[in-house]
Amino acid sequence: MKSRVPIPLRKLIEDKQSVKNKQQQEDLNQSGNPNSSKTKNQDQNPVQSKNRSKDSKNHQTKLISADLQYNIDHIKKTLGNSSDIVIRDFQAGKNGEIKLGIIYTDGLTDSASIQDLILDTLMVEIRNSDLEVAVPDCFEIIKSHTLPVGGIVEITDFQKLFNHVLSGDTMLLMNGSPKGLALGSRGWVDRGVQEPSSQTVVRGPKDGFTETLRTNTALIRRRIKDPNLWLETKQIGEKTQTDVAIMYLKGVANDKTVSELQSRLNRINIDAILESGYIEELIQDEVYTPFPTVYNTERPDAVAAAILEGRIAIMVDGTPFVLIIPALMVHFFQSSEDYYQRADIATLIRVLRYLSFFLALLTPSLYVAVSTFHQEMLPTPLLISLASQREGVPFPAFVEAMLMEVVFEILREAGVRMPRAIGSSISIVGALVIGQAAVEAGFVSATMVIIVSLTAICSFVFPANSMASAFRMLRFLFMILAATFGLYGIILGLIVMVLHLNSLRSFGLPYLAPNAPFILQDQKDNIIRMPHWSLLKRPRLTSKNDTDRGDVSSPKPPR
Repeated sequence: MKSRVPIPLRKLIEDKQSVKNKQQQEDLNQSGNPNSSKTKNQDQNPVQSKNRSKDSKNHQTKLISADLQYNIDHIKKTLGNSSDIVIRDFQAGKNGEIKLGIIYTDGLTDSASIQDLILDTLMVEIRNSDLEVAVPDCFEIIKSHTLPVGGIVEITDFQKLFNHVLSGDTMLLMNGSPKGLALGSRGWVDRGVQEPSSQTVVRGPKDGFTETLRTNTALIRRRIKDPNLWLETKQIGEKTQTDVAIMYLKGVANDKTVSELQSRLNRINIDAILESGYIEELIQDEVYTPFPTVYNTERPDAVAAAILEGRIAIMVDGTPFVLIIPALMVHFFQSSEDYYQRADIATLIRVLRYLSFFLALLTPSLYVAVSTFHQEMLPTPLLISLASQREGVPFPAFVEAMLMEVVFEILREAGVRMPRAIGSSISIVGALVIGQAAVEAGFVSATMVIIVSLTAICSFVFPANSMASAFRMLRFLFMILAATFGLYGIILGLIVMVLHLNSLRSFGLPYLAPNAPFILQDQKDNIIRMPHWSLLKRPRLTSKNDTDRGDVSSPKPPR
């Protein structure tokens, strides 16, 4: 019977028919006759027969058969006839000779796109055309000239088929063809772009990352419209197949750092990646340290600024927290708002942060050391006042401080875990009631309540919660040293901490840079934040390829 395909399509088919005829025959021989049984197909391909005898993972590596019914049965068996997997087989073409099947996951796909762009096109528009089953390349015609879908990927094995179906794509299979088409139809209900709750600012953008990877990459693309902004995506996790993307500026980021990050990600062999914290622990340089060597944030402007400095962003599907590497200690004391305020205001805020760092770390230990071993360092009126307050307190200063710190940590954790509507009020009321009751009962002194409160307030000044958690742990260690050796123990602890910080690396970069080693050029954006017109160089260690950021002249005062 003569083909009824229009002339342009008929010419395209005739050109390809002689080239693909032999290849199609080999594919049909390998997959088996469409009417053949499952046992016959296994006997014709010993490699597939060997894989079928292994576990379910090896079952997924089989090639797609030319028998549509066999493919559908295999999909149902592998997925356990799950109720959310929708399988629809139907006939297309003018006389209904083309047997097609679509598979998708309900809840992960856009139902409107499947109905309007896929089913309506294949069941209605093709039926009204002259396309017939006798055309050898009708599958290619459907792919190239029929489906109005943006993303189409050819699939030849079941492993990729399951990955696409369980990721939200729609799979199209045709009887007589040993391959399928993965059609982009992802569309699930997600949380909209909202202000991040972990890193709030007074002045600056109010949008934050979400749990959807493509939304997060779009928020960065919106800010950096440069063709050199490269995005590389890979799937990590044997069971979860989580999409992990790295984003960096080609030509600005250090090539060695990019290669090292790719190597560490490729070495990850784990069954599940549920949050970016998994990736953070698996790629960090040093494991046994309280200090974080990978930065995490919910703010797209902070990630965009880091990328412009030559650093690399790691985005994980399913979490709003994006990782940034390399992460030096100075980065954890900087906030996005520092660059939106004037330089003098930003410098003052940074100085307050560093002052809060020492107060949050050393205030309880200094009180324990001075009140226990070094009373002669206090003025006589202050010493008499402290002694009168401690009269009747049954515990030494160390036990008193440790007790109050532990109680406050419990209150802090309870405030975080409790419902948001009552969490903050319960934690505040609990702290006030417990503190006042403890002082009146004589368990602790009023000075200790003030010191613990000051320490807690200073710990909230840190822009990065991961760094604040490190100092919360070290605070107890310094209190033990102060109770054992006094000020000598505190000095010994500081020396050991500085030596440990000097030994840390974040993807090969010294953790204390630009202070150790001292880099004069990078001091403009360290403790002191110079005006933007003077920040014309990127950090020397993070960006070695393109260090120039522009040429901005200093503003001149009006005459």
